[in-house]
Amino acid sequence: MDLTDFGAGAQYLAGRQARGSGDPFQVVNPADGTVVEEITLAGAEDVEAAVRAAKAALPGWARATPGTRAEALTRLAAVLAGAADDLARVETSQTGKPIRLATEFDVPGTVDNAAFFAGAARNLEGKAAGEYSGDHTSYVRREAIGVVGSISPWNYPLQMAAWKILPAIAAGNTIVLKPAELTPLTSVMFARACTEAGIPDGVVNVVTGAGRTVGEQLVSHPDVAMVSFTGSTAVGRRVAELATATVKRTHLELGGKAPFVVFDDADLDAAVHGAVAASLINGGQDCTAATRAYVQRPLYDAFVAGVAELFTAIRLGDPLDPRTDLGPLVSYTHRDRVAAFVERARSYATVLTGGFAPGKGHDGTDLTRGAYYAPTLITGAAQDSEVVQGEIFGPVLVVLPFDGDDEGLRLANDTPYGLAASAWTTNVHRSLRATREIAAGCVWVNDHIPIISEMPHGGYKASGYGKDMSQYSLDEYTQVKHVMFDTTAVARKDWHRTVFGDR
Repeated sequence: MDLTDFGAGAQYLAGRQARGSGDPFQVVNPADGTVVEEITLAGAEDVEAAVRAAKAALPGWARATPGTRAEALTRLAAVLAGAADDLARVETSQTGKPIRLATEFDVPGTVDNAAFFAGAARNLEGKAAGEYSGDHTSYVRREAIGVVGSISPWNYPLQMAAWKILPAIAAGNTIVLKPAELTPLTSVMFARACTEAGIPDGVVNVVTGAGRTVGEQLVSHPDVAMVSFTGSTAVGRRVAELATATVKRTHLELGGKAPFVVFDDADLDAAVHGAVAASLINGGQDCTAATRAYVQRPLYDAFVAGVAELFTAIRLGDPLDPRTDLGPLVSYTHRDRVAAFVERARSYATVLTGGFAPGKGHDGTDLTRGAYYAPTLITGAAQDSEVVQGEIFGPVLVVLPFDGDDEGLRLANDTPYGLAASAWTTNVHRSLRATREIAAGCVWVNDHIPIISEMPHGGYKASGYGKDMSQYSLDEYTQVKHVMFDTTAVARKDWHRTVFGDR
């Protein structure tokens, strides 16, 4: 099934692809600067049309049985699986991520999410019905919230579209998704796949436009009942501020600065390989990527040497080449932002590897036209320095030593963020303490990065609140209603004495 015709535009309204009413925009391949698609961005009237379509579709979709919604999501999983090659190719072309990552992680993860939420749609959890007061039967209903306005980021466009759309519609809501304008194409493909799967028109809508205009209009819209946002903490604060004005439910998955804590009894080879994979996945453009490695002093030198050796062996090149390990960053602007972090760090730390835009790829390919940046390893930075505290969002790992366990865990928690972390040890007591004391929404032990549909993803502290994936995510998109029935048929009840006295 071909979902790749973007001639009709990058908006998806009421089951139809459309061109936006705003300005023209070019989706650029960051590997070489070529134009992938020319689109027009959404304007105010497109947001209105999308919300109107979602509102019109809401009563019918919310009343559909859980089984009906589950069947539609099962068909959606099949449609997505059938379009896997096209989804991976388009995802790579608009983001620059290696085709191996798109093929082996992004697309199958999205298909699995659709299959999971097909099952979750039929599993509405709540307290058992019962006579908790003695004179009444109580039970809990889970109901759709309404129209959801979601804003997804550019680093995992397909997966983030799925994370926003699937739990929302599984719970009976309708949705308007605003993808990042840099990378909207697979979000539109996902919406088209929903129609192909028989999901009613208007249940899933996409508006592609700028955050300051289209995004803010969507978040502020009076007919939007809930807002879900994934992106930076700074923008998340703005989203929360706008949503508060109309008392919307908010779900925020924000920045991260994940610590990677290596204790002195860790398997050194596993930790080195884990750190390289976890810091460079998706070019480091991952809010859960390992960014701060804290290594207990007996292993510190060997760990730094091992990571440096692997970093210099990473193959940069054409992201469509299956041999390529690392593609470009998402844009030249973002590449320059990452480079600026590293350049400022040279005044107070040591850049051991990388720290430059490479000229040639592993196969001799000219990389100067792309937004490439070499894997960069930094040591000697202070805990309060910018590269340790700030979210760089690129292929940059900072390594710091620690002595005792107390110090290592304290340093791990010493940033505003709390999205993900990992602890590396062969001691069960150390691992239990680390998972208990590290303030993060996910703590891995002897691994870093894997995610599964059945388990929640979300943060602590400045990394936001609310969960993606899992049954917990489905619950986020429901209203909980308590229903209570009198069981006595008595007109004058004992509690009336609090008002009527002894009459």
